[in-house]
Amino acid sequence: MATLIAAFLASAALVASLLLLPAPRAWAAPADKRKPGLYWTFETDKGKISCKLFETEAPVTVHTMVGLAMGKISYVHPETKQVERKKFFDGLIFDRVIPGVMIQGGDLLGTGVGHPEGPGFPYKSEIAPSLKFDAPGRLAMANSGPDTNDTHFFITEAAYPSFNGKFTIWGQCENVDVVKAIAQVPRDSGDTPVTPVHIQRVVIERVGPAPADAPEALPPDAPSK
Repeated sequence: MATLIAAFLASAALVASLLLLPAPRAWAAPADKRKPGLYWTFETDKGKISCKLFETEAPVTVHTMVGLAMGKISYVHPETKQVERKKFFDGLIFDRVIPGVMIQGGDLLGTGVGHPEGPGFPYKSEIAPSLKFDAPGRLAMANSGPDTNDTHFFITEAAYPSFNGKFTIWGQCENVDVVKAIAQVPRDSGDTPVTPVHIQRVVIERVGPAPADAPEALPPDAPSK
């Protein structure tokens, strides 16, 4: 009997000790170490290029480009003249690369002359005096003169001061090694890569609280500001 009582007491003590153990902690995702803001990531054939967007300095450009990337803004296709609305940049190519200078994309036709048409295109330049082409990785809009922005963009491989005041800067990109890799692919006489380099998809992410007019929260077919 004494043995049974001792065994019972030992079992009870074990159960009590288990009940007192702290509950296992729920798995937590690693904290995002990026600064608060809106981020645009190009997933390309050569790797990822992540860019923090300048919402304050280039609001029209950021709203328009993010709306297009997320499939929320319609446009008229330059060849078919049909109205389309889709994730605009997914599947496009970098149609122009210049080693030591920049890579360019955003052309529907992949020729450098495929400009979307319809309401909202082209739209105004946004030249912020505080932003210069003084560092690699500047994300900017290509144009054919003032106030002719549409969807054509470029990313610089190096500082290029001669661009200052001529092009809208709307983001700063990391992963400049990927930009360099794309810029250095074999190209033809028109600076088009011999083997196409694709933008597989664009990912838009917000870090921290969103402003009331956050471009990623635009309803479908929202007009550009």
